[in-house]
Amino acid sequence: MPRQAPNTAPILAPNPLGTAASAQALQTAAPPPAHTNADALGVAGSNEALSRLNGALAELKALAVAPLLERAVAAIRANETKDACDWAIKALEQDEESGVGWYLLAIALERAGDYASSIQAYEAALKLLPDHAEVANDLGRLAFRMGMAPQAENLFRHFLARYPDHPEGANNLACAIRDQGRHGEAIEILRPAIMKSPEVPMLWNTLGTVVSEQGDFANALQFVGEALRLDPAFAKARYNRGNARLLLGDTAGALEDCDGALSHQMSEDERQMMRLSRSTILLDLGRIGEGWDDYEARLHPQFNNRTDFAVDLPRWEPGADLAGKRLLVVGEQGLGDEILFANLLPDVIEALGPNGKLLLAVETRLVPLFQRSFPQAEVSAHATYLVGGRLTRVVPALEAGAKADLWTQIGSLLREFRRSVASFPARDAYLTADPARVAHWREQLAAAPAGLKVGLLWKSAVGKDNRHRFFSPFDTWAPVLAQKGVTFVNLQYGDCAAELAQAERDFGVSIWSPPGIDLKQDLDDVAALSSALDLVVGFSNATLNIAGACGVPTFLISTPGAWPRLGETKAYPWYPKTRVFLPPGFGAWEPVMAEVAAALGEFAKEH
Repeated sequence: MPRQAPNTAPILAPNPLGTAASAQALQTAAPPPAHTNADALGVAGSNEALSRLNGALAELKALAVAPLLERAVAAIRANETKDACDWAIKALEQDEESGVGWYLLAIALERAGDYASSIQAYEAALKLLPDHAEVANDLGRLAFRMGMAPQAENLFRHFLARYPDHPEGANNLACAIRDQGRHGEAIEILRPAIMKSPEVPMLWNTLGTVVSEQGDFANALQFVGEALRLDPAFAKARYNRGNARLLLGDTAGALEDCDGALSHQMSEDERQMMRLSRSTILLDLGRIGEGWDDYEARLHPQFNNRTDFAVDLPRWEPGADLAGKRLLVVGEQGLGDEILFANLLPDVIEALGPNGKLLLAVETRLVPLFQRSFPQAEVSAHATYLVGGRLTRVVPALEAGAKADLWTQIGSLLREFRRSVASFPARDAYLTADPARVAHWREQLAAAPAGLKVGLLWKSAVGKDNRHRFFSPFDTWAPVLAQKGVTFVNLQYGDCAAELAQAERDFGVSIWSPPGIDLKQDLDDVAALSSALDLVVGFSNATLNIAGACGVPTFLISTPGAWPRLGETKAYPWYPKTRVFLPPGFGAWEPVMAEVAAALGEFAKEH
């Protein structure tokens, strides 16, 4: 547990259930690295738990095992994880039914970053120590870190049933419930815990993360601020305050808080998570080269949320001469990122030269589009599997005999080719739609109602990372949809029947749905349809990125803290024909939608 301040009487911030907590927000341009909550879930092998274990050692019948376990405890206290593992294993070799031995091994493995093995050891300990609820708490915390929120919830409930007034138990349960989207229930768990223990900063910190996920960043600032008042050295609360400040438009303050949090001791996993968030703050400040350097945190071997890449080749490093090489570039992050980062591929092909070769592995749906756009490259699909509880990406083309000298994730090339806004070329497009399909869609659009053909996007089908905060209610589109001389074309993938019906019922606008196309799966045809339009308007998702990369005029609604803007407020370095619309504050829909509506009206008159 984080250090607790002396008992004080904190000022209660406004009740989040009594405010109109905003679930409204704007999407950033391209799926960003998540600004993950920093949760005070305690640490593996806290002093309190280790003291209980020392007491249990005295009761062990297998006296020969006790000295080995005592050495394991001492090694854990000294943070010597390898020695702790070794001593715990030696004890288990003598008594494989030692629940304490399995528990100590689990703690040591977790601290070493071997989560898959650690969770198995915790499970073994829990079976052998059924009355030790703290094992359930540790196992739940590890399950939570591995993204297994429902399992973590059950384990935290077990711990809280045994220790009903334990603030860490309430805190951890609220975190697991919050990550399943049940924000109101999480608040109802935290509220009585705070009333009982108002001096515990972790409870205030977690309450701040809950309301932040609801889009209520003003209250989030107050709650994490209270956590910091109680414990000024609470690194996780300072990091969370930085996240809230970023989304409220205070990027300089966000960097100050992130740097302050990183100055404290923490696990390497947490350090890399904060460093990844720091990279996006630097990008938003226009410190682009530094931002891409910190962006490498996503690949750190001890960053828990990383994706592993099973590629047995030397890895490219910045500054390496690419001339004449065969370079394998693997797409990563979200689908939108693969499209966004492809901005640099023409530069890479030029650096490889006539005697070199680009081998490109992208998401399966992008293969036809990228093959046409980069005929000099060998384009194939990557594949991703769950291996040992971690996502692992492979390149089947290598197994089929493709040869390369070097390889890299596509995002790492940004350190070399895009270290400043000036390094972005004034290239209208770098993806090429199928000309025959573009002609087909122009024929189809000619048969649609008369007017300027404007593609419309208003949401993302991705539910993770609380992305709902970055999209407005469909009601806010009313002034845009009221523009005359425009036929709106549905580019929105996923289930959007309700919004299409609402547009016709409430606004008297029929949004034309293109026939015979799967807007989610057939991305090559989406590129052709987008290229046949006069304009695309909306929030960022994969489709808007395709339109921008194909050189389609695009209106992009951004948000405070959106890193892909790279500090720009009107232009968009990735897609020169994209115009950015930035609201005056997070969730300030009326002014930005009025601005988009006015710009659309002018665009319609000009065209």
